[in-house]
Amino acid sequence: MTFVDVRDRYGITQVVFSNEIDAGLAEQANRLGREYVVEIEGDVKERSSKNANLPTGDVEVIATSVKVLNRSEIPPFTIEDNTDGGDDLRMKYRYLDLRRPMVRRNLELRHKMAFEIRRYLDSKGFLEIETPILVKSTPEGARDFVVPSRMNPGEFYALPQSPQLFKQLLMVSGFDRYFQIAKCFRDEDLRADRQPEFTQIDCEMSFVRQEDVIDMFEGLVKHIFKYVKGIDFTEPFERITWADAMARYGSDKPDKRFGMEFVELTDLAKGHGFSVVDDAELTVGIAVPGAAGYTRKQLDELTEFVRRPQVGAKGLMWVKFEENGAVKSSVGKFYDEATLRAWGEKAGAKAGDLLLVMSGEAMKTRKQLCELRLEMGNRLGLRDKNVFAPLWVIDFPLFEWDEETQRYYAMHHPFTSPNPDDIPLLHSDTGKVRATAYDIVVNGTELGGGSIRIHDAELQDTMFELLGFTPERAQEQFGFLMEAFKYGAPPHGGLALGFDRFVSILAGLDTIRDVIAFPKNNSGRDVMNESPSPIDQAQLDELQIALAPAGDK
Repeated sequence: MTFVDVRDRYGITQVVFSNEIDAGLAEQANRLGREYVVEIEGDVKERSSKNANLPTGDVEVIATSVKVLNRSEIPPFTIEDNTDGGDDLRMKYRYLDLRRPMVRRNLELRHKMAFEIRRYLDSKGFLEIETPILVKSTPEGARDFVVPSRMNPGEFYALPQSPQLFKQLLMVSGFDRYFQIAKCFRDEDLRADRQPEFTQIDCEMSFVRQEDVIDMFEGLVKHIFKYVKGIDFTEPFERITWADAMARYGSDKPDKRFGMEFVELTDLAKGHGFSVVDDAELTVGIAVPGAAGYTRKQLDELTEFVRRPQVGAKGLMWVKFEENGAVKSSVGKFYDEATLRAWGEKAGAKAGDLLLVMSGEAMKTRKQLCELRLEMGNRLGLRDKNVFAPLWVIDFPLFEWDEETQRYYAMHHPFTSPNPDDIPLLHSDTGKVRATAYDIVVNGTELGGGSIRIHDAELQDTMFELLGFTPERAQEQFGFLMEAFKYGAPPHGGLALGFDRFVSILAGLDTIRDVIAFPKNNSGRDVMNESPSPIDQAQLDELQIALAPAGDK
């Protein structure tokens, strides 16, 4: 007997070719190669030895005929869940990689989520409305991808970073509940959760306050968790302010699956003759449960981790509170045991715990300790992909200051409304103005975010002024929106959820790449179809574009 596994989108089925039935047919089966496309006829029978690991493992097909429809070369990697193909090879032959069951399941999940999201929002009165892909460039934030116009020489479209302006115009148009599963484009450096083109669930509502938007989309997120994972979040998601998130976790997207909250030790640490601490703006630490047994080698590895360029710290202090009551520290020559115990008491460290401490400029040190906290979460197995900890981060700053350009930038975008209580501070204490903005965070990943928008033309003019726009530049970039606001713009606000990220979180993946059919690599290249690529000189001439010599800026 010869056994052949036939794979299609629905799974793997065992086919049996028996010499007793047809010796010639069995010989044909022995000549079949990997990935051949075949047509098989036969009788479906119950298997004597069932395979519980396959959905079709209770049956097999006893073949009565076989026809080769197309032969295949030997694939460059095994088409199995545990493949021997590396990322580059799989991306080059992505059409083969998509045959792997685990990748196929990701795309099936994406399809089901898209349908359910549409069904849910339709039930809430939302209309799905498509917005343009060729738009005006508004270079404030990430870089635009630009597209030359042949019919308008010397002028360019941009690909939309989001449908922001158009969804606000739809609110002016009277479509009070809009959504779109929208393709967006940003020309920025890539990482695991970014692609140059990505998809977001884009939504906007009229006559709403922040609470209305949060309630609506918390409901959507809860519904999808129940639909996909069977998880029923019955309580409201936790809400914390941006200031609290930065103080307690060093991040505006904290991973709440585990503890290790930051504890400020500045007052206890200063004044002991240790210049690293005495000259620092902030000293802050985390208590790592059960890690007092870390060896010197492991502690040195942690020090090297925080010194990596991606983290950027100069060093790390540690204090062990051993099970036998002893206290050991890397800074024992500067601090006596009583002081170190006071550190531990403030940090909530118990016998058997390890206290990790960093000093420096406040915001930078918090961000560095955040990276160390996440690393310790990984090392201790506390970031379980089957556990989900969603929360809202609210009260973001409206502006962020850039030292290099000596000006304020919008933390979100120029149309975010200030908190009404803070409007008097716009000119007198600009940096303290809070935005009416909110992010939803799941397991340390920003799933989405939004804001209440400015709908008053006078307040919008003030916002442009504070961001350094001249009236002429504001008119040039956003004149069509400001013109629309003259005709009765309702109060409105919205939110966009990262669809790729949402699917990847529920699929238990570290990257969004495997929930996108044909993704780009970290250099923004599609190595399968070899894009981007040069274009013919004739096309450049038609567009009236001349390329500068290599190396010129």
